Amino acid sequence: MGRVFIKLAYKGTNFFGWQVQPNHQSIQGEIENVLTKINHNQEMKIVGCGRTDTGVHASEYFAHCDFNFSLSHDDIKFKLNNMLDADIVIQDIIDVKDEQHARFDATKRTYHYFIHQQKDPFVNEISWLRSGNLDLKEMNKACALLLKHEDFECFSKVKTETNTFLCDITNAGWVKSDKGYIFTITANRFLRNMVRAIVGTMIDIGEGKLSIDDFQHILDSKNRSEAGASVPARGLFLAKIEYDFIK
Repeated sequence: MGRVFIKLAYKGTNFFGWQVQPNHQSIQGEIENVLTKINHNQEMKIVGCGRTDTGVHASEYFAHCDFNFSLSHDDIKFKLNNMLDADIVIQDIIDVKDEQHARFDATKRTYHYFIHQQKDPFVNEISWLRSGNLDLKEMNKACALLLKHEDFECFSKVKTETNTFLCDITNAGWVKSDKGYIFTITANRFLRNMVRAIVGTMIDIGEGKLSIDDFQHILDSKNRSEAGASVPARGLFLAKIEYDFIK
Protein backbone atom coordinates (compact mmCIF):
# COMPACT_ATOMS: atom_id res chain seq x y z
CA MET A 1 0.00 0.00 0.00
CA GLY A 2 1.40 3.39 -0.99
CA ARG A 3 0.02 6.87 -1.51
CA VAL A 4 0.02 8.42 -4.95
CA PHE A 5 -1.05 11.74 -6.42
CA ILE A 6 -3.16 11.44 -9.56
CA LYS A 7 -2.69 14.35 -11.94
CA LEU A 8 -5.68 14.85 -14.23
CA ALA A 9 -7.76 17.30 -16.24
CA TYR A 10 -11.44 17.42 -17.08
CA LYS A 11 -14.13 19.27 -18.95
CA GLY A 12 -16.87 19.85 -16.40
CA THR A 13 -19.80 20.60 -18.74
CA ASN A 14 -21.60 17.30 -18.23
CA PHE A 15 -20.76 16.81 -14.54
CA PHE A 16 -22.26 18.07 -11.30
CA GLY A 17 -18.86 19.21 -10.09
CA TRP A 18 -15.91 17.33 -8.62
CA GLN A 19 -17.42 15.98 -5.42
CA VAL A 20 -19.46 12.79 -5.16
CA GLN A 21 -23.15 13.45 -4.60
CA PRO A 22 -26.19 11.14 -4.67
CA ASN A 23 -27.87 10.54 -8.03
CA HIS A 24 -25.56 12.88 -9.95
CA GLN A 25 -22.52 12.26 -12.14
CA SER A 26 -19.33 13.71 -10.66
CA ILE A 27 -15.64 13.61 -11.57
CA GLN A 28 -14.68 12.02 -8.25
CA GLY A 29 -17.41 9.41 -8.57
CA GLU A 30 -16.37 8.46 -12.10
CA ILE A 31 -12.73 7.93 -11.12
CA GLU A 32 -13.59 6.02 -7.94
CA ASN A 33 -15.91 3.71 -9.87
CA VAL A 34 -13.23 2.88 -12.45
CA LEU A 35 -10.51 2.39 -9.83
CA THR A 36 -12.84 0.03 -7.97
CA LYS A 37 -13.32 -2.05 -11.12
CA ILE A 38 -9.56 -2.19 -11.71
CA ASN A 39 -9.16 -3.26 -8.06
CA HIS A 40 -11.38 -6.35 -8.56
CA ASN A 41 -14.42 -4.48 -7.17
CA GLN A 42 -12.71 -3.64 -3.89
CA GLU A 43 -13.88 -0.11 -3.06
CA MET A 44 -11.41 2.68 -3.83
CA LYS A 45 -11.62 6.25 -2.56
CA ILE A 46 -9.77 9.37 -3.71
CA VAL A 47 -9.36 12.82 -2.14
CA GLY A 48 -9.29 15.86 -4.40
CA CYS A 49 -7.35 19.11 -4.07
CA GLY A 50 -10.63 21.03 -3.81
CA ARG A 51 -14.20 21.32 -5.00
CA THR A 52 -15.22 22.59 -8.40
CA ASP A 53 -18.90 23.37 -8.97
CA THR A 54 -21.23 22.11 -11.68
CA GLY A 55 -19.94 23.02 -15.13
CA VAL A 56 -16.50 24.23 -13.96
CA HIS A 57 -13.45 22.75 -15.70
CA ALA A 58 -9.91 21.86 -14.63
CA SER A 59 -6.89 21.95 -16.92
CA GLU A 60 -4.81 20.78 -13.94
CA TYR A 61 -6.12 18.92 -10.90
CA PHE A 62 -4.63 16.58 -8.31
CA ALA A 63 -6.18 13.89 -6.15
CA HIS A 64 -4.53 11.45 -3.78
CA CYS A 65 -5.25 7.78 -3.35
CA ASP A 66 -3.75 4.82 -1.48
CA PHE A 67 -2.85 2.17 -4.06
CA ASN A 68 -2.45 -1.54 -3.49
CA PHE A 69 -2.08 -2.67 -7.09
CA SER A 70 0.34 -5.15 -8.61
CA LEU A 71 0.04 -3.17 -11.86
CA SER A 72 2.55 -0.47 -12.77
CA HIS A 73 1.51 3.16 -12.66
CA ASP A 74 1.66 3.28 -16.47
CA ASP A 75 -0.69 0.30 -16.71
CA ILE A 76 -3.12 1.87 -14.23
CA LYS A 77 -3.05 5.16 -16.14
CA PHE A 78 -3.69 3.29 -19.40
CA LYS A 79 -6.66 1.42 -17.94
CA LEU A 80 -8.11 4.56 -16.37
CA ASN A 81 -7.93 6.53 -19.60
CA ASN A 82 -9.54 3.72 -21.56
CA MET A 83 -12.38 3.23 -19.08
CA LEU A 84 -13.13 6.80 -17.98
CA ASP A 85 -15.53 9.23 -19.62
CA ALA A 86 -14.00 11.00 -22.63
CA ASP A 87 -14.11 14.32 -20.75
CA ILE A 88 -11.63 13.12 -18.09
CA VAL A 89 -7.95 12.45 -18.74
CA ILE A 90 -5.36 11.01 -16.34
CA GLN A 91 -2.03 12.68 -17.04
CA ASP A 92 0.28 11.19 -14.43
CA ILE A 93 0.47 9.05 -11.29
CA ILE A 94 3.12 10.21 -8.84
CA ASP A 95 4.46 8.41 -5.76
CA VAL A 96 4.35 10.59 -2.64
CA LYS A 97 4.82 10.13 1.09
CA ASP A 98 1.93 8.56 2.97
CA GLU A 99 1.16 11.74 4.91
CA GLN A 100 0.99 14.03 1.89
CA HIS A 101 -2.50 15.37 1.15
CA ALA A 102 -3.86 16.66 -2.16
CA ARG A 103 -6.01 19.34 -0.54
CA PHE A 104 -4.21 20.42 2.61
CA ASP A 105 -0.69 20.43 1.17
CA ALA A 106 -1.52 22.62 -1.84
CA THR A 107 0.23 25.98 -1.41
CA LYS A 108 -1.32 27.89 -4.32
CA ARG A 109 -4.23 27.53 -6.71
CA THR A 110 -4.70 29.42 -9.97
CA TYR A 111 -7.95 29.96 -11.86
CA HIS A 112 -8.61 31.37 -15.34
CA TYR A 113 -11.89 32.81 -16.56
CA PHE A 114 -12.43 33.04 -20.33
CA ILE A 115 -14.74 35.42 -22.18
CA HIS A 116 -15.29 35.42 -25.95
CA GLN A 117 -16.95 38.33 -27.74
CA GLN A 118 -18.26 36.76 -30.94
CA LYS A 119 -20.46 33.72 -31.42
CA ASP A 120 -18.27 30.62 -31.70
CA PRO A 121 -19.81 27.13 -31.42
CA PHE A 122 -16.40 25.59 -30.70
CA VAL A 123 -15.87 27.42 -27.41
CA ASN A 124 -19.43 27.78 -26.11
CA GLU A 125 -18.90 25.18 -23.39
CA ILE A 126 -15.51 26.46 -22.21
CA SER A 127 -15.93 30.23 -22.42
CA TRP A 128 -18.68 32.80 -21.76
CA LEU A 129 -20.05 34.72 -24.73
CA ARG A 130 -20.31 38.40 -23.81
CA SER A 131 -20.31 41.13 -26.42
CA GLY A 132 -19.03 44.66 -25.86
CA ASN A 133 -15.72 46.10 -24.71
CA LEU A 134 -14.49 46.37 -21.13
CA ASP A 135 -12.22 48.92 -19.46
CA LEU A 136 -9.27 46.70 -18.56
CA LYS A 137 -7.35 49.56 -16.96
CA GLU A 138 -10.05 50.08 -14.34
CA MET A 139 -10.57 46.34 -13.86
CA ASN A 140 -6.86 45.87 -13.20
CA LYS A 141 -6.97 48.69 -10.65
CA ALA A 142 -9.59 46.60 -8.84
CA CYS A 143 -7.27 43.58 -9.09
CA ALA A 144 -4.60 45.55 -7.25
CA LEU A 145 -7.04 46.09 -4.38
CA LEU A 146 -7.58 42.32 -4.10
CA LEU A 147 -3.89 41.84 -3.33
CA LYS A 148 -4.16 44.25 -0.39
CA HIS A 149 -7.24 42.61 1.11
CA GLU A 150 -7.62 39.47 3.26
CA ASP A 151 -11.31 38.91 4.07
CA PHE A 152 -13.42 37.98 1.04
CA GLU A 153 -16.77 37.22 2.65
CA CYS A 154 -18.39 39.62 0.16
CA PHE A 155 -17.59 37.16 -2.66
CA SER A 156 -18.57 33.96 -0.83
CA LYS A 157 -21.76 31.95 -1.02
CA VAL A 158 -23.99 32.99 1.87
CA LYS A 159 -24.56 29.45 3.16
CA THR A 160 -21.16 27.83 3.43
CA GLU A 161 -19.36 25.54 5.87
CA THR A 162 -16.12 27.52 5.92
CA ASN A 163 -14.63 28.63 9.24
CA THR A 164 -12.79 31.60 7.78
CA PHE A 165 -13.15 33.97 4.85
CA LEU A 166 -9.45 34.85 4.83
CA CYS A 167 -7.53 34.25 1.59
CA ASP A 168 -4.05 35.33 0.48
CA ILE A 169 -4.35 36.48 -3.14
CA THR A 170 -0.89 36.81 -4.69
CA ASN A 171 -1.80 37.52 -8.32
CA ALA A 172 -4.84 38.85 -10.19
CA GLY A 173 -5.19 40.47 -13.58
CA TRP A 174 -7.06 40.84 -16.84
CA VAL A 175 -5.62 40.62 -20.37
CA LYS A 176 -7.10 40.95 -23.85
CA SER A 177 -7.02 37.77 -25.91
CA ASP A 178 -7.62 37.12 -29.60
CA LYS A 179 -11.19 36.04 -28.79
CA GLY A 180 -12.03 38.33 -25.88
CA TYR A 181 -10.69 38.53 -22.32
CA ILE A 182 -8.92 36.30 -19.80
CA PHE A 183 -8.91 36.79 -16.04
CA THR A 184 -6.23 35.06 -13.93
CA ILE A 185 -6.16 34.83 -10.15
CA THR A 186 -3.86 32.96 -7.75
CA ALA A 187 -4.33 32.43 -4.00
CA ASN A 188 -3.58 29.96 -1.25
CA ARG A 189 -7.31 29.10 -1.08
CA PHE A 190 -10.65 30.18 -2.52
CA LEU A 191 -14.15 30.38 -1.11
CA ARG A 192 -17.13 28.76 -2.83
CA ASN A 193 -18.25 30.82 -5.83
CA MET A 194 -15.53 33.40 -5.07
CA VAL A 195 -13.90 33.67 -8.50
CA ARG A 196 -17.19 33.87 -10.41
CA ALA A 197 -18.43 36.60 -8.04
CA ILE A 198 -15.19 38.57 -8.43
CA VAL A 199 -15.40 38.34 -12.22
CA GLY A 200 -19.03 39.45 -12.26
CA THR A 201 -18.26 42.44 -10.04
CA MET A 202 -15.24 43.45 -12.11
CA ILE A 203 -17.31 43.32 -15.29
CA ASP A 204 -19.58 45.92 -13.67
CA ILE A 205 -16.44 48.04 -13.25
CA GLY A 206 -15.41 47.42 -16.85
CA GLU A 207 -18.84 48.56 -18.01
CA GLY A 208 -18.68 51.72 -15.89
CA LYS A 209 -21.46 50.63 -13.53
CA LEU A 210 -19.13 50.58 -10.51
CA SER A 211 -16.13 52.72 -9.58
CA ILE A 212 -12.92 51.67 -7.84
CA ASP A 213 -14.24 53.33 -4.70
CA ASP A 214 -17.39 51.21 -5.03
CA PHE A 215 -15.23 48.11 -5.28
CA GLN A 216 -13.35 49.02 -2.10
CA HIS A 217 -16.68 49.54 -0.36
CA ILE A 218 -17.80 46.07 -1.46
CA LEU A 219 -14.61 44.51 -0.09
CA ASP A 220 -15.07 46.28 3.24
CA SER A 221 -18.77 45.43 3.49
CA LYS A 222 -18.33 41.64 3.90
CA ASN A 223 -21.79 41.46 2.32
CA ARG A 224 -22.41 39.22 -0.71
CA SER A 225 -25.46 41.28 -1.72
CA GLU A 226 -23.21 44.32 -2.26
CA ALA A 227 -21.13 42.54 -4.94
CA GLY A 228 -22.09 41.82 -8.55
CA ALA A 229 -23.78 38.74 -9.98
CA SER A 230 -21.78 35.55 -10.47
CA VAL A 231 -20.78 34.82 -14.06
CA PRO A 232 -21.64 31.44 -15.66
CA ALA A 233 -19.56 28.40 -14.67
CA ARG A 234 -18.65 27.48 -18.25
CA GLY A 235 -15.81 30.00 -18.53
CA LEU A 236 -14.04 28.98 -15.31
CA PHE A 237 -10.96 26.72 -15.24
CA LEU A 238 -8.91 25.53 -12.30
CA ALA A 239 -5.60 25.89 -14.11
CA LYS A 240 -2.73 25.15 -11.70
CA ILE A 241 -2.17 23.55 -8.29
CA GLU A 242 1.19 24.05 -6.59
CA TYR A 243 2.92 21.81 -4.03
CA ASP A 244 6.33 22.17 -2.44
CA PHE A 245 7.15 18.54 -3.28
CA ILE A 246 5.96 18.44 -6.91
CA LYS A 247 7.85 20.40 -9.57
